[in-house]
Amino acid sequence: MLINKNDRKSIRSAFGKTLAKLGEENKDIVVMDADLACSTQTQIFGKAFPERFFDSGIAEQDMIATAAGLASEGKIPFVASFAMFATGRTYDQIRNSVCYPEYNVKIIGTHGGITVGEDGASHQALEDISLMRSIPNMSVIVPADCRECEQVIKFAAENYGPMYIRIPRTNVCDIFDENYEFDFCKVKVIEEGTDVTVISNGETLAEVIEAAEILKKEGYSIQILNAPVVKPLDGATIIEKAKQTKFVITVENHSIIGGLGSAVCELLAEYYPMPVHRFGINDTFGQSGKWDFLLDYYGLTAQKLAKSIKKQIDTYRLVK
Repeated sequence: MLINKNDRKSIRSAFGKTLAKLGEENKDIVVMDADLACSTQTQIFGKAFPERFFDSGIAEQDMIATAAGLASEGKIPFVASFAMFATGRTYDQIRNSVCYPEYNVKIIGTHGGITVGEDGASHQALEDISLMRSIPNMSVIVPADCRECEQVIKFAAENYGPMYIRIPRTNVCDIFDENYEFDFCKVKVIEEGTDVTVISNGETLAEVIEAAEILKKEGYSIQILNAPVVKPLDGATIIEKAKQTKFVITVENHSIIGGLGSAVCELLAEYYPMPVHRFGINDTFGQSGKWDFLLDYYGLTAQKLAKSIKKQIDTYRLVK
């Protein structure tokens, strides 16, 4: 599968525009932000529907509690902030005011992962998926490109329940064409392969696809799965495809603890034990730097991934 990584689009803009379009169709949708409407792009909805847009200021905990109140009266609140603040600063309110009563609140964490860049470790959420997937009643979704993001936001508006949706600060390249359909219940097979099954989501999916193309020229066969829904995880497809290869690798712009890698390990350990190697942030904080430098520094670029995946495949071939 070939993608053009030089042609990048704002996934945050796709989120904001989709939200505004949905606002025209459903008057129950309300949007809240925490003094970051320009960064999160909720300002697009705010300009279109100022009477249904609320800026809580730098008071994220109040924002979540207010959203729970609005949801209790039948509204569909979409609340947005940097992923670090939308999940870490508000954990208690999300757990007890949203998920415990199972209110229909949609939490959008923008600027997820190390690709926040120059804002540094304090703003780089590497634990947000771990926090959200551990709470009962919460669904967790990580779209990979603008088309998938648009469909995820539409799905969230049309389906009941607490949801956490994570998108990056960086612009992303197109992966899916106009025929793509997001399926909340299914992992999508991007490429078939026999050496290893690589599972990813979000902005690292494009890096995995490019890495597979590099390795294909060297005679390696990489199976790629896109798992945008980290919770509930489509275990059936993952197990089915994992059986076709020697081992599994997960790749994510998140800590290897508690995120996609952990979810896959938990699944396979219980139902189909096999080796899993987790590629992500290795239990450390991020740092300040250009987003592409940081992606490379933490081994998540296509070139670095190709080397790491090749090394693992060669090891398993030697064992065999």
